[in-house]
Amino acid sequence: MLDLAGQLDQWIEEGREFAVATVVAVGGSAPRGPGAALAVDTAGSVIGSVSGGCVEGAVYELCRQALDTGQSLVERFGYSDEDAFVVGLTCGGTIEVLITPVSARAPARAVLGPAVSSALRGEPSALVRVARGPAQLLGRALLVRADGTYEGGLGGHADLDRNAAAEGRALLDAGRTGTVDVSADGSGCPGGLTLLVESSVPPPRMIVFGAIDFASALARAGKFLGYHVTVCDARPVFATRARFPDADEVVVDWPHRYLRRTTTDARTVLCVLTHDPKFDVPLLRTALALPVSFVGAMGSRRTHEDRDRRLRDEGVSERELARLRSPIGLDLGARTPEETALSIAAEIVAARRGGTGAPLTGSGTPIHRDREPGGATAAA
Repeated sequence: MLDLAGQLDQWIEEGREFAVATVVAVGGSAPRGPGAALAVDTAGSVIGSVSGGCVEGAVYELCRQALDTGQSLVERFGYSDEDAFVVGLTCGGTIEVLITPVSARAPARAVLGPAVSSALRGEPSALVRVARGPAQLLGRALLVRADGTYEGGLGGHADLDRNAAAEGRALLDAGRTGTVDVSADGSGCPGGLTLLVESSVPPPRMIVFGAIDFASALARAGKFLGYHVTVCDARPVFATRARFPDADEVVVDWPHRYLRRTTTDARTVLCVLTHDPKFDVPLLRTALALPVSFVGAMGSRRTHEDRDRRLRDEGVSERELARLRSPIGLDLGARTPEETALSIAAEIVAARRGGTGAPLTGSGTPIHRDREPGGATAAA
């Protein structure tokens, strides 16, 4: 739901009543994951999507129903081989959707307002809602802050709120959206209630080193993928805001020095486009020692071989070198800066999602899959 924060914040500010449908769980080849949402207001306006089009019509009607009754509900959609005309997912997957009315009398409204505002401001927080359980508790919500404080309530025992806040904080710390099972009495034993936890964290960083035309195209691609993009180069004549209007930041500094002083995490992507040893070697030596998600470097195969040799001479281990994606990008036959940016972005997505980069035609590989904690890949 928090992916609709901008529009929902406006609706709340205008005093609109609406219902929001949120994907709670998926199975098989479902097109969108937990947290994906669709919202409908009393005038019939609709925003968002829960399935990429397969069941949107049915979910729309359920939202209208929730607005009429004021009651939350959960609906499961799948595919029926026996009746092809049944509303369902043609891809063969299943999704479970929580539909919650957000009207003036709805308990969740007092929590959802601060939740979408917090998401808009980029503040780390987790929205916790009852996704399965007694009808009177469905859709109840609390908002968990990064420091562990929370507001709202799930309508049950006070221990339930404390336990739910702790579960929300745990998923927030991991930057994950998902479900957890808890007991209605607030004990730590699973059972009775399923909570949907939607984590809102600042966007992941993409740092592009080298203020060249390829970097400008990659900055546009990075923004499209939802990254906070920084372009860094030691040459002030090239590292200018005018040349990189799509970047969130343009930094003039030696790349390795900037990387040492800036903040990175396990979601950060580092793209080295300088292909100049005096920049590349100290930068990659620093980058390959960091616990970031992706390190790639541009250059010809000859440049790559020379860079590998220089990095080994600088003491970079074989294990660290194995993390380096060079030459950066998938083999698309790219020529232009835009095509090259597409090939780099495609490799970043493949690395993040556990994809092979191979054509889907005739491959037989799963279309939808996500990396599980620890790096394993779950097929969908």
